[in-house]
Amino acid sequence: MLKISNTIKTLDESDIGDNLLHYDYNVKHLLTLIRKGISEDDPHFLSSYRSFEGEVFENFVYEKLLIYAAQNENIEKFVLKGFHQDRIKAHANTLSISEKQQIVYRTKNREISEFDAMFITKDKELYFVEMTLVKSVLKLRKRLRKKKALLEIIFPNYVIKALIILNDGATGARQFPSYCNVWFTEEFSAKAVLEYIVDTDSKKLLPKKRPKSPKMIEAHTLKLYPFRYYNTISWITKSLRAHKKYILDMNFLMSEKVQRYHDLYNKFYIGYIDAVEIRDELALDSNYKDDHRVVVAIEKKHSEEIVLTYYVQQARKNLYLYSYDDNGKIVKEKKDPYGITITEVYHISKMMGEEYKLNISNLHTIKKLLQERTLTEN
Repeated sequence: MLKISNTIKTLDESDIGDNLLHYDYNVKHLLTLIRKGISEDDPHFLSSYRSFEGEVFENFVYEKLLIYAAQNENIEKFVLKGFHQDRIKAHANTLSISEKQQIVYRTKNREISEFDAMFITKDKELYFVEMTLVKSVLKLRKRLRKKKALLEIIFPNYVIKALIILNDGATGARQFPSYCNVWFTEEFSAKAVLEYIVDTDSKKLLPKKRPKSPKMIEAHTLKLYPFRYYNTISWITKSLRAHKKYILDMNFLMSEKVQRYHDLYNKFYIGYIDAVEIRDELALDSNYKDDHRVVVAIEKKHSEEIVLTYYVQQARKNLYLYSYDDNGKIVKEKKDPYGITITEVYHISKMMGEEYKLNISNLHTIKKLLQERTLTEN
């Protein structure tokens, strides 16, 4: 197991020079609040500052990991990002560097996952790194599950592990899965970096320090297993509904391979139902015609429970998710118009013909199948 170095634990900046100050930070909103004299206790200021501080923490830890990797005999390859790598635009269906100089995997027009850092050990272990200042990390588990699933699909010859780096005082760390190695640092502050940005007469910076080690590689040089995001999700939808006897092929759904895809996609689309059949259940208003398509999905929750959810698309960029809260009450959520779910629903909806049409009786049957699966697992 990788052990945290003392210089990372104590947040020692002495070996990274002025590198933290060479990064570009998203501080336009924060600087506006400062110029307006907004109190540091104001919720808007706190939200903006915490976001900025998270950026600085990520860059600090990345700089320290560069040095750690160069000195650690067990680490074989370390992926460069930021100003340490040659600027290469993000490519589809591979690991590459985004416009924001982050390590990403993307389809032709949508980002699937972003990684704070990544390295490979001599034991054929591929680590992805998550760094966060959030005090409660329970919500991080779903994100970890998705990233691990993606890496297992595109790097089948490696054992996928995660390195999680938190501040002292973070809660929920004991609930991380066994593939996670958790490090704790002392309390982090980005005040010095903010002071440099705010001060228009800032000092002249030292040159950027770049590690000189053959271990350092560009993201795009890692060879991966070919994976087509939309082709795969279409295949899964077709296969789930292809059983001659049952409305849903549960054996296919619960296979190890497909459950890995479920961890990645989070939801599978299994058909559609006319709005008239589910209008009362979802409290759909009269703007939706009786034959308006409501796309039906099965979503994997962080608890591993699989449940029915519904997507209603009003226009190409106007999509709503209908799901149930813990009390069984319907919750309506507007999806990001530039998020990948918009593209997924559009893509799948175009693919689904009349044979994918469901009715209320079908939904009751599917709910029962999913509930029986949950009871069996428990």
